[in-house]
Amino acid sequence: MKVEGAYKIEQIFKKAAGLRLPKNRVKEVEEKIDAKLYDMLLVAQENTGYNGRDVIWLSDMPLTNAIKRSVSEFEKIEEELELKPVLQRLAIHPPLRYEMEVALEKRLPEIVGTLIYILARITAEFSPKDSIASEDEIKRAFRVLDMTV
Repeated sequence: MKVEGAYKIEQIFKKAAGLRLPKNRVKEVEEKIDAKLYDMLLVAQENTGYNGRDVIWLSDMPLTNAIKRSVSEFEKIEEELELKPVLQRLAIHPPLRYEMEVALEKRLPEIVGTLIYILARITAEFSPKDSIASEDEIKRAFRVLDMTV
């Protein structure tokens, strides 16, 4: 039940922030990113209802300008994630009231990758470059992510 293999997440941390992610922290990162994606989908679900629709559109997702810029930055590091593991992780949560449009579903791996990218960049604010991210630094980054996304 992983968003992606440990290698992919470690590569994103390395390419995005110049940090090595300890293998024993990968599961934590997966769980945090999984929870953030689901939180974003819950907001999108609310937006869908407010707009009187029964399908969640990509435009319903709470993608701020900063997140959109991070999507562009994530694309530059050329790490691609697969859709199937993302959908498997979402399946452990209560189902959403509305279905997602195909365009949104196809973008989920990019959104997940961007969230990992953002977490890596936040962690880098607490870590020396080219170091191994510590448990404390990752936990701080989680707190910042929770306050901002």
